[in-house]
Amino acid sequence: MIPFDSGRSEYKSVFGSIAAGESLRFRVLLPREMRVSAVRLVTDDETDVHKYHLYWESTDGSTEWWGTDFACPVPCLLFYHFEFDTPWGIGRIRRTDSRRGSFLESGEPWQLTVYDAAFQTPDWIKGGIMYQIFPDRFYRSGKTEQKAMPNRTLRDDWGGVPVWQPNAEGKITNSDFFGGDLQGITEKLDYLASLGVNCLYLNPICMAASNHRYDTSDYSQIDPYLGTNADFEHLCKTAKQKGIHVLFDGVYSHTGDDSVYFNKYGHFDSVGAYQSESSPYASWYHFDQRRTKYDSWWGIDTLPEVDESNKSYLRFITGEDGIVAKWLSAGADGVRLDVADELPDVFLDSLRNCVKTTREDAFILGEVWEDASNKISYSHRRRYLLGQQLDSVMNYPFRDAILDFAADGLAEKFTDRILTVCENYPRPSLHTLMNMLGTHDTQRVLTKLAGIDCDGRSREWQAGISLTEQQYNTAKQLFKLAAVLQYTLPGVPCIYYGDEAGMCGCGDPFNRGCYPWGNEDNDLISYFKALGNLRTKLCALQSGDFVPVSAMLQCVCYLRQCSNDNCIMVIANRNYHPIEYRMHSGIILEEPLFNCTANGDAVYVAAQTAAIVKVKRR
Repeated sequence: MIPFDSGRSEYKSVFGSIAAGESLRFRVLLPREMRVSAVRLVTDDETDVHKYHLYWESTDGSTEWWGTDFACPVPCLLFYHFEFDTPWGIGRIRRTDSRRGSFLESGEPWQLTVYDAAFQTPDWIKGGIMYQIFPDRFYRSGKTEQKAMPNRTLRDDWGGVPVWQPNAEGKITNSDFFGGDLQGITEKLDYLASLGVNCLYLNPICMAASNHRYDTSDYSQIDPYLGTNADFEHLCKTAKQKGIHVLFDGVYSHTGDDSVYFNKYGHFDSVGAYQSESSPYASWYHFDQRRTKYDSWWGIDTLPEVDESNKSYLRFITGEDGIVAKWLSAGADGVRLDVADELPDVFLDSLRNCVKTTREDAFILGEVWEDASNKISYSHRRRYLLGQQLDSVMNYPFRDAILDFAADGLAEKFTDRILTVCENYPRPSLHTLMNMLGTHDTQRVLTKLAGIDCDGRSREWQAGISLTEQQYNTAKQLFKLAAVLQYTLPGVPCIYYGDEAGMCGCGDPFNRGCYPWGNEDNDLISYFKALGNLRTKLCALQSGDFVPVSAMLQCVCYLRQCSNDNCIMVIANRNYHPIEYRMHSGIILEEPLFNCTANGDAVYVAAQTAAIVKVKRR
């Protein structure tokens, strides 16, 4: 007997999160022999504990149901369990696995996310496809004037290995540039559209000293190697004509030391914070008493940390005429926030107000690696997704679940991890999650799926890694399986540039190579085009519920369902042999859509393949 299961409607009428003021019904099932006289729902928002009585409903003679209606008037994160009175004392029902409860005292509470009832996320991102570009390495148009600049090396060997060795002083400078530019991206918009892309996420494009440009020199100017501010406006305008929205990368927890604001080396005409206490930017940074040392991001002295709560800095970045409003007004459709979990609430609150005031349908995407619904940073619980800060986040939990399943085939674990996110995240955020398999911060997905783990390895070791033909083909097959999961789970799939073309590589900087124009894996590209075409046609993938069907023996099956007549099924077979998957009771097979054949009520799925079929619920 299961006393409570948050994943089943007979126990909890609404799966997952609820809006503030929305009502749901809790029910628990108890043995009659316990002689229970009272049952209570116990909620804890980490400041106050409240108890609500459940009322006796019915019995079959051996068990009895108790239930109550519940609503929370304000956005918050609640943790809950149940307690009940017996002649022998108070008993409790706590969570002992992801959703089910038991009478063991060692269990944990369940989580209930209550989000702002007015919380909405942009419709244009739902059901879409994202594409992430590291601008220096995507495409060089040859039309941008790229003059020699101090401390930069402009390379002419497109496709060469990025410089990974430290310089003569033992420092990693990331100062080699291949010359990818904004005009180059504009010229390749038709290619992106052919993949079904409707959202383009650009790594930093503002002026900076390094090729990754996370060390901002001037927030108000496009880096000269990428082009001009007018080139950015042209890119956004042209992209919009093709149905593609543009996100820019906002790097607001630190600047570069070689910047207008800090000016450590005196390269700018401004009086920087490093030069003088009278600098207009001095209050943005924290120095020691002698002004010889300063706070820096993760101790990297080229990245002086800013005080994001400083009123002057807040106005500069999130004010009515600030930096964020500037780029949104130039044509951007949203912002991806670098290290969002290191930005204080006052900054995120102010940024949301700025973004939504400037562009109501603009998108705010945060970098958070863990479960963002219950993240603790700087010793307090964050409220990113309660409706007043971020719209959504980069979905590393899904990435880890997909890649782990592709590697080990543990179907039960995969389904549990997906359900946990679906249960914890607000629905407006869930369907806008950035579902990526690789980014500029991870090793290339093909290298990962080849079984090569680069974590903790030296750059010298990583530089010597290349895949054999057999390793590549094995990884490619698993990548195709993973991509089907990526494209059919709740959220928005995101391609890291070149993954669809067969790019490999370990960590930074080997995951940031040049796109292999003319040497692509065209079979992979065709595969992603087919997935993209399918995704744009299936509205169940835009906002359909995730419904697990089965998870066992290295096979995962789930539905995405909008209604009984608008439903698709995904079958992922990680086995080294083909399978014949038969429809469960209540599910009618209508037609195979991708990677499979069908006969009667059976679907044939090849080894290490994921299939998509159209079904109907009885």
